Formats: sequence, C-alpha cells, structure tokens
Amino acid sequence: MEDFLLAYKDKFYRFALRLTGNEYDAEDIMQELAIKIWKKGEDFHKLDNKEAWCMSVTRNMAIDKLRHNKVRRHENIETVFNVSSDSKSPEKQLESSDTMGKLREIINSLPENYKTVIQLREIEEMSYKEIAKIMNVELDKVKIYIFRARKMLQKMILNANLKTLY
Repeated sequence: MEDFLLAYKDKFYRFALRLTGNEYDAEDIMQELAIKIWKKGEDFHKLDNKEAWCMSVTRNMAIDKLRHNKVRRHENIETVFNVSSDSKSPEKQLESSDTMGKLREIINSLPENYKTVIQLREIEEMSYKEIAKIMNVELDKVKIYIFRARKMLQKMILNANLKTLY
C-alpha cells in the first residue's frame, strides 16, 4: 500500500492541484487519499486498477472541496507542466513566463470536462479507458472530449499567437 502511494503520489498531487488550484487543498486531498487507501485495507489490494481508483477518488475529493469552499481556481501551470527555467537566459525566462501565463488562461477557459481530459491524457498520459473510468463516462465520450478539447486548444492558441513552448 505504502509503496503504491509513494510511486504515484506526485501524479495524484498534480491532478489534485490542477483541479483545486490550491497547494494546501491538494495536500489535504493527498492526506485524505492516503487515509481512504488505508481504510480500504485488503479490498484495496483486490482492485484491478488501483491508479484509476485513486484518480477517481482524488477527482471526487477535489470537486467536493471546490463545492465546499466555493473557490475560484488559479492553477499553477508551471508546476503542472514541470517547467524549469534554470538553464534559460533572463530573456527566455520572461518569454516562457508570458507564454505560460497565456496558456494558463486558455486552459482555464476550457469547459470542465475538456480541462480534465487534457490533464489526464496529455499531462498524466493516461489511456482513454482509464480516463473513462475516472470520469465515469463511456469510452466514446472520452474520445469526443479529447478531440474537441484539442481542437479548441489549437484554435485558441493560434488566435492568441503563442510562440512555441521550449
């Protein structure tokens, strides 16, 4: 149980952070997830896809937290995309920062389902089947969401004139 959580904690944390936009809430969700896993005990070991179960639980807890707190999300996309500016010149850092800010605005303007599928597919690199299970929708619906989200992002990025992310 502990080995599993240690192996995937960063992935679950990024997902919680992306959904809540708040580091403290994401940390709370991680603690609650660990407690749920612990309470599940032997039943947890019997799960076919532990990662998908944890992602679903993380998603549900994040949604509950947002509803409870009525928080407007301001996600830290630099953390989500793991952008490092250590080796960039100040000019490149400023350009990258500006681009990431615009990209954050574009992603935040997507409908909730589209934001979720982009996070799970493009950032967490999950399969369509895993996404369907996490979102509790049919596989065809996931494919439609991903297709539409990518098209919408592509159009919005082109309209925003964003430079290529390096």
